[in-house]
Formats: sequence, C-alpha cells, structure tokens
Amino acid sequence: MTPSIVSNSVSKLETDSSIVFETTADAICSQFYSPMKPVTLVNTHEVSDPMVSQPEDLSVKPPAKAIPDPFLQLSHIAFNSEPMSGAKKLRKMLFDTNELIICPGVYDGLSARTAIELGFDAMYMTGAGTTASRLGQPDLAIAQLHEMRENAEMIANLDPFGPPLIADMDTGYGGPIMAARTVEQYIRAGVAGAHLEDQVLTKRCGHLSGKKVVAREEYISRIRAAHAARERLRSDFVLIARTDALQTLGYDECIARLRAAREEGADVGLLEGFSSKEQAARAVADLAPWPLLLNSVENGASPIITVDEARKMGFRIMIFSFATIAPAYTAIRETLTRLKTEGIVGTPREITPVKLFEVCGLKHSIEVDTNAGGSSFAGGLS
Repeated sequence: MTPSIVSNSVSKLETDSSIVFETTADAICSQFYSPMKPVTLVNTHEVSDPMVSQPEDLSVKPPAKAIPDPFLQLSHIAFNSEPMSGAKKLRKMLFDTNELIICPGVYDGLSARTAIELGFDAMYMTGAGTTASRLGQPDLAIAQLHEMRENAEMIANLDPFGPPLIADMDTGYGGPIMAARTVEQYIRAGVAGAHLEDQVLTKRCGHLSGKKVVAREEYISRIRAAHAARERLRSDFVLIARTDALQTLGYDECIARLRAAREEGADVGLLEGFSSKEQAARAVADLAPWPLLLNSVENGASPIITVDEARKMGFRIMIFSFATIAPAYTAIRETLTRLKTEGIVGTPREITPVKLFEVCGLKHSIEVDTNAGGSSFAGGLS
C-alpha cells in the first residue's frame, strides 16, 4: 500500500524549447505510513520547434524494454541500511521476495548473538527452548505469557534493526482476550511475528503424541482476536496460523482450519507434524499461493526435510526449533563429563573470555563509553 497523492500543478513557459512543471504534492498518509511533508517536484521536458524539420534516423532502433524482476533479493532486505522495524522487515521478506527464509531456533541471548554473528536473515524463538533454559521444565504449557514475552523482548532487541524475530506464542494463553493481549505485548516487545496454535490450553510440544485440539470455531476466534489486535496497533506483525490437528483429526481438517484462518487475516500457515515429505509438498500445493512455514525438528515426529527440499516444495519460512538447544545440551554434557572424569574443562584455546564477550557486543559497549567521553577502557582489556 502506498500513500495517496493530491497535487495542484502550475505550468510555466521557461524558454522557447522547454517547459518546467512545478508540482507541490501533499501526501495523504495511510495507516501504514508516517506523515510526510509537502515537497516540490520539478520535471523538465524538451519541446521541439514546430518550424524546424527534424531528420528521422531510421537506422536507430529503440532499446528493448527489460522485463523487471518483480522480486527483491532476501539479502537486500535483510541487510538494508534503512532502519525498519522487525515486523516490517519480515513482511517485506515474505512478500517482496520469493526466497526461503531460514530461521535458526534460539532460546537465550548467547544463542541469538551467535545467529546474528553468522549473518542469518531471521531468527526463531523456540518455546521448548525457552521453557527448558529459563525454567528447566519440559514443553508442557508451563511457560506462560510473562516468561515468553520477556525472553522474546530481550532477543528481539539485541539488535533492533538486525534479523527479525519470529516467536512461539503457543495457544495465546487463554481465550480471545488473552490471544489479543499476547499479540499486543509481542508487538510492543519488538517481535516481528509469531505462530498461534489450536491445541487446548494444557498443550504440549508439537512433536509429542497425545495432543488435543479445540474445536475449529474456538481456534478461529483466537485468530480473529489476534488479527484485530494487530490492526488496532497498526502493526506489520506477521500472524502465523498453526494447526496441530493432524494427529487426531487428519489432513483434510488441518487444511480446512488453515483456510479458515487465512480468511480471518492470518499471513502464513503452519501445519505441524507432517507424516511424510509427500504430505508436506501436498500442503504447499493445496494452500498456494498462501505462504507456508515448515517446522524442522530432527528426531521428532516428522521426516527430515532439507533446506533444498523445502525450497523446491515451495515453503517460504523454515524454522529449526532445536537447532541450538539440542547441541548446547550435548556440548554441556560432554564438557561436564570431562570435568568430572579428567578434572579439566578442555575449552579450545581460541574461546577466551574476550571472544565470548565480543560475541555479546563488547565492542559496541566500548564504543558507547569512549564516544561519551568515558575512560573505562583506556587501558584495554588484555
């Protein structure tokens, strides 16, 4: 959507061979654009003298018009120097490009900083990882809005103009009122988008058996409330509709629920727990051209689908929920086992305290102090 333009034009004959048009344009702003000041636009056009004949050069052919590529490159948006909110950046990635957006699952500040260091275009805050790291508990609806929003806000604001953050918001933590409240708090926290699911409030990880879902009408009321909250705040927040109904109600009901969510304003669909690669590809085709998100959980309920396979199927977003929490557990356990059995930690020589602090923004902190006239780091750190 672009601002409407209302203009009053005044033309003036500047010379015998040119006309200058001066236009004062007042921009009328839509709800998605900030107010703009009136600007003067000047266009100069050459006017031929009708009394002088112009020879026609038949040997010169007009250049062929290039067909513009309707899509931008993902990197153009991800690393654009123009400041924009995470929500706006994510929306542009979705609808101004046709590339697959890869989101590693992060669960705390260090895992998020590492994803930023490696240049990922976007990130995903995993609910399972948040529950495990912050509470030391399994993903069984134990973490609620407070814990989830607080963690998402911290991650999203490590680099406010960096990779946009998609977050888990489970069931919305209640009925329509709580679903709306969750969206509002996520938007104010700087979260770019989130997925809202149809499990009962006593939900569980999407890759566990025994899941139960609410009636379709109740689920759609959550989506409707979430969309209305986003519109009230005039936000570009990306609303992702997730269904966990495959396990109990089957594929057709999942597609029906996602179509209903799409009609109520959801931007993206997520069918959790595909039983086969063929089923995943079928979902993309059945809901096209609506963008779908694929949740990749290795050793979970679904077969492993690689990035290249997901791209060929037509998925637009791919999240890796356990990409950092699972290897973190493995590394921590191996290190503590070494400490217990050998009496040493065995940290690689290149992983110094300074290196870890640099990953976490040490250089920026030093710049802030130095530019403000401080001298805390005048003697260096090593």
